[in-house]
Amino acid sequence: MHVKKGDKVMVISGKDKGKTGVILSAFPKQSRVLVEGVNIVKKHSKPSQANPQGGINSQEAPIHVSNVMPIDPKTGNPTRVGSTTVDGKKVRVAKKSGEFLDK
Repeated sequence: MHVKKGDKVMVISGKDKGKTGVILSAFPKQSRVLVEGVNIVKKHSKPSQANPQGGINSQEAPIHVSNVMPIDPKTGNPTRVGSTTVDGKKVRVAKKSGEFLDK
C-alpha cells in the first residue's frame, strides 16, 4: 500500500472528496484504510451493561485505499508516491516535491 498509519491524506473521490485527515488504521488484506473524520456512518447500538441507554453512534468506516492520496509535506497538495533507497533503507518520496514521506 502507498499509505500507512499516521499519514496525512486527502480523499480524492467519493462522497467525502476534498476532505483531509490522518490514517487511524490500515487493513492491507482488504485494501482499506480508516481516515479520521471521513466516511462517517451511523451505528445503532442496543442497550448493554456498558451503554445502558443504547442509541445511535457516529463512527468512521473504512474506505478503499485507491480513494486517498498522501499530502505533500512541502506544498500541502496531494501527491503520488515513489521510493528510493537511503542508507540501505527503502523510503517513500513525494513525486511532486521530492520530499521524504517517512520520518
